[in-house]
Amino acid sequence: MNSSLPAQDQIRIAVIGLGYVGLPLAAAFGKRFPTLGFDINSTRVGELKQQHDRTLEVSADELRASGQLSFSDDPAALSACNVFIITVPTPIDEFKRPDLRPLESASRTVGKAIGKGGVAIYESTVYPGATEEICVPIIERESGLAFNQDFYAGYSPERINPGDKQHRLETIMKVTSGSTAEAADFVDALYRSIITAGTHKTSSIRVAEAAKVIENTQRDVNIALINELALIFHRLGIDTHEVLEAAGTKWNFLPFRPGLVGGHCIGVDPYYLTHKAQQIGYHPDVILAGRRINDGMGSHVARRTAKLMAQRNLQTTQSNILILGLAFKENCPDLRNTKVVDIIAELKSYNANVHIHDPWVSAEEARHEYGIDLVATPEAGYYDAVILAVSHREFIALGADGIRAFGKPGAVLFDVKRALPRASVDDCL
Repeated sequence: MNSSLPAQDQIRIAVIGLGYVGLPLAAAFGKRFPTLGFDINSTRVGELKQQHDRTLEVSADELRASGQLSFSDDPAALSACNVFIITVPTPIDEFKRPDLRPLESASRTVGKAIGKGGVAIYESTVYPGATEEICVPIIERESGLAFNQDFYAGYSPERINPGDKQHRLETIMKVTSGSTAEAADFVDALYRSIITAGTHKTSSIRVAEAAKVIENTQRDVNIALINELALIFHRLGIDTHEVLEAAGTKWNFLPFRPGLVGGHCIGVDPYYLTHKAQQIGYHPDVILAGRRINDGMGSHVARRTAKLMAQRNLQTTQSNILILGLAFKENCPDLRNTKVVDIIAELKSYNANVHIHDPWVSAEEARHEYGIDLVATPEAGYYDAVILAVSHREFIALGADGIRAFGKPGAVLFDVKRALPRASVDDCL
């Protein structure tokens, strides 16, 4: 006999992983259901107990308003829950292959805690099939329970946009799915209780997984096309943005812009899809070509800067170069998969002294993740070149003159983001 799913008044939620995705979710559910926010990082848990979120996604007031939310780093606390939502990262390794270890570890943790009638819902980005092929067997093994008899699974891909105060968890439509028709209804109703934008229930977990992985793949390929056009137009001596503005006067021209493609999703998700495609014997030419182009843009920016310096008889060897911004996007402290590190690595290969300044980013995290020591206050009149890599509002407020003040007379100013007037910088993408 199948174990029944939790009744509405019996739902006790655990959110596993309290990063950019998990915390907003835990805060939203904590307003309606008893909710435990669980993370293996005890420092993070301690800060959240004090209503401090270093990701800046959830305010102290929002945390206080979530009256049924508690936090723990003790796996034993999970046994009181019957709905487990897994929001751990799904990175890639140095060979661009999916690294499923955080997901496997979280599944083991859930397997030890889940009881009969429990539901495990995954939000982490994976390739189609991963939830049922990788995660569910781990839960079965750890729990001794039978899938779709004793416990159920669901998949509802995260769509959080870090730093975006307009598109919040509640206002982005949520894709849902479940391992049985009843489980799908349960998962859909659960999310519908917090998502004001509504839900879209798919016919299977695999469809929901595929939907997530193509959202960012589509965006990645589109940006790659624009980046490739920027490389062509640069060689032709044509201003890319002028071209895009002219082409954009047609109603159906898509408004993508060139740039660095980093972050927790867009630079990673396509590799999950290509990995699975290659497993089944298909070589995804377009997607991988797009990834190659986008992954090369950081070193391209560095080479362009070095060339400009050479044209002004400025040596790159032992030069001092300032990079403004390390986060993967503006007005956000998120460092995950930032492509600014590619600019840094290429410049260091020329034996340049590279200083990085970012008022949004934790100096401790920059050191831990990338071995980078941030400069708290760049010295005025010190640098041979300045690269505006991230258009944080603090940098935009300085304007071109304020940014040039960090450089020596005749220093190069390269604007990666095209955030400053074209006439005020030496070059841009």
